[in-house]
Amino acid sequence: MSALGGRATAFALAAVATALATLWLLFGRGALPIQTDLLAMLPATERDTLAETAVERLARANGDRMVLLVSGADADAKAAARALGQTLTAEHTAFASVTAELPPFELNSVVAPYLPHRFGLLDDAARAAVSAADFQPTAALARHLNQPFVDSIMVPLADDPFGWLGGWLAQQPWNRSPLTPEDNLLVAHTGDISHVLIIANLAGSAYDDTVQKAALAALDRAWAPIHTRYPALELARTGAVFYAAAARSGAERDMHRVGWISSLGIALLLLLVFRSPGPIGVAFLSTAIGVMTALCVSLLVFGEVYLLTLVFGAALLGEAVDYSIQYLTARANQGAHWDAAAGVRQVRPALLIALGTSLLGYALLGLVPFPPLKQMAVFAMSGMLVACLSVFWLLPVLLRRPARPITPWVSRAALALQAATARLAAGRRGWWLTGFLLLISLPGWRLLGHDDDIHQLIAPPAILSSDEALIRQVTGLGNGSQFFLVRGDSSEQVLEREEALASRLQTLVEQNELPGWLGLTQMVPSQQRQAANRAVLARWFDDPAALTADMVAAGFRADTATAYVTAWPGTPLAFADWMRTPIAQAFHHLWLDQAAGGPASIVVPQDAPDISALRAITKGLPGVELVDKPASVSDLFGRYRRYASWWLLAALLLITPVFAWRYGLRHAPRVLAPPALGIALTLAALGYLGEPLTLFHWLALMLVLGVGANYAVFLHEGEPFTHAQPGAMYASVLLSALTALLSFGLLSFSSMPALAHFGLTLLLGIAFTALLVPFSGRDTDYSALPDPPRAA
Repeated sequence: MSALGGRATAFALAAVATALATLWLLFGRGALPIQTDLLAMLPATERDTLAETAVERLARANGDRMVLLVSGADADAKAAARALGQTLTAEHTAFASVTAELPPFELNSVVAPYLPHRFGLLDDAARAAVSAADFQPTAALARHLNQPFVDSIMVPLADDPFGWLGGWLAQQPWNRSPLTPEDNLLVAHTGDISHVLIIANLAGSAYDDTVQKAALAALDRAWAPIHTRYPALELARTGAVFYAAAARSGAERDMHRVGWISSLGIALLLLLVFRSPGPIGVAFLSTAIGVMTALCVSLLVFGEVYLLTLVFGAALLGEAVDYSIQYLTARANQGAHWDAAAGVRQVRPALLIALGTSLLGYALLGLVPFPPLKQMAVFAMSGMLVACLSVFWLLPVLLRRPARPITPWVSRAALALQAATARLAAGRRGWWLTGFLLLISLPGWRLLGHDDDIHQLIAPPAILSSDEALIRQVTGLGNGSQFFLVRGDSSEQVLEREEALASRLQTLVEQNELPGWLGLTQMVPSQQRQAANRAVLARWFDDPAALTADMVAAGFRADTATAYVTAWPGTPLAFADWMRTPIAQAFHHLWLDQAAGGPASIVVPQDAPDISALRAITKGLPGVELVDKPASVSDLFGRYRRYASWWLLAALLLITPVFAWRYGLRHAPRVLAPPALGIALTLAALGYLGEPLTLFHWLALMLVLGVGANYAVFLHEGEPFTHAQPGAMYASVLLSALTALLSFGLLSFSSMPALAHFGLTLLLGIAFTALLVPFSGRDTDYSALPDPPRAA
């Protein structure tokens, strides 16, 4: 077996093994390892792991459930909600539980856990009233007795004659919700519209494709007949499952569009240029091996694949195919004198330089601390490397026979364009042309702005955003994107610090700068606060006979009064004991214990209109910080966007010595000119288009540098071998550019804003660079060249 045959066999066996490994990694371990969780794609931006843990804890609190809101006329909305709840409850494979109609409610289950601790539980109003110098127990008892019906949880008068515990319970989060029990349903009203809440807990993770499909299909089946019966009703929905499904659907749509259109376009272009179906199969085989290897490496390194990577992988087709195109061009140029091994030696320098510049660009992409970009870099680097190796080790065995020259009219058109551009770039005209291009770019540069908003990453469907806003407005729930993290050395210190924060938050509420907030100290005060509350009451309970007499005078039976007074001072409500109560189960996500890096608590403000006010109130509060995940990610994107221009310059400086060594100081600037000018023109075009620069624009420009340098290298290295068919080398460069435009350019239409920015920049950059590549050509007298042959 020849050396070529041995390498090809080993490479083919490795490719088969990689394909089998990839199939097992995708389908052999249960659920598809495709990450649709948007939170998992965000970089770690907080100053420590506890803050990141808090971000994840809060995001996961309601992640695996649907929150549904049926809105419309009161009777219809309630009837529809009942029917929807009953139908969803029957979907056992999709939902673990569904809450529509409320279970039987027992007052004692809410009141009893607090009764032994009632004397330490006072709200602000009660504490202020009892602390007043003119407080009269008899008058307070009379007021409470004469106002027995209040819109709160009622505590039996015998257990709470002054109404202190009832007042404290009335301030609890579950008692201040706009949703109230009506006809065994949770209902809120806005004008004439009734809103009925339904919560459906999923039978698995919201990011599991099987769970998503089952839950969404069940909801559609359940709602369709109800909506037919009550067409005036509206169903609002929110939950991670809807966002994950929308992201997955958009990515699949983008991937299919990019993959199919670019594959078909590349196949037609290859057939047009090389006039045979053989090169199509060879080029796609080389590219498929590269993409399969890239997917396998990504799964091995990261354990899962992000949606961004999948769409990007479909676009990588257009760049990975460049290596095989260069080998096919060399074969077509050699005609009957074709020798496969000699062809490898001919293209090896150009391909290695091109591979090096591409790997450099993707390596810089991987430096950004953003998980999808790191994965995209690993995907691209491994895929490009293997695609290039396939040209050296596999294609020579598959392409032993000579081939017809490139389609003559294609090479003639390429030669005409190359000659026209080269003449413009020759001598002083080249400097004048460069100056003119920079001059017309200047206004575009001045128009450039920037946008670091995190929402450029993923844009959810507008209907989901509006539904979520409605549900937040009706239910009074915050969105959890901003919250306070309160730390301490013990649970008691955390609660004391949270109470100091709560005091300032209440000031914002009273000033109408904040609708409200959710925190643990609303439900379980610190020991210090409970002791202070008991101290306020002590001056009355220190004389039990007088207080008993006051209660009897107000109308209480003597034994009832005696029982209440002798219950003093009760016992403090311990935080650990409260955490074990049924009521606390719904709020466990607000507490970070030592196992999670705590102790610490989370306080969630409710839709603050001015985030600066929230930042201001943390000043002077030890252990309290505002965590604003969207702002911190946006700030990180902004910092790296500012660094990106320096990275781009560093990349240009790194490849300059390589080009100078290969082409000499005289020709190196000419080879570097096309990608450098292509970047300048792309920035100008983005400015004229009103596109604010993001991190993703700059990262795409790094790839423009790599791809543009590849084209210049291909032309400069390949021209000496095209005497028989002038223009063939530039035709192959244009073919490579068109394949890249078909794939990367299609990303500009992606539903993901980040990929759209990426694709638009590459679309412009590759187009400009391909047209400017003749700048890098060798000193050639195009007027003396023969025309390309007109027949095969």
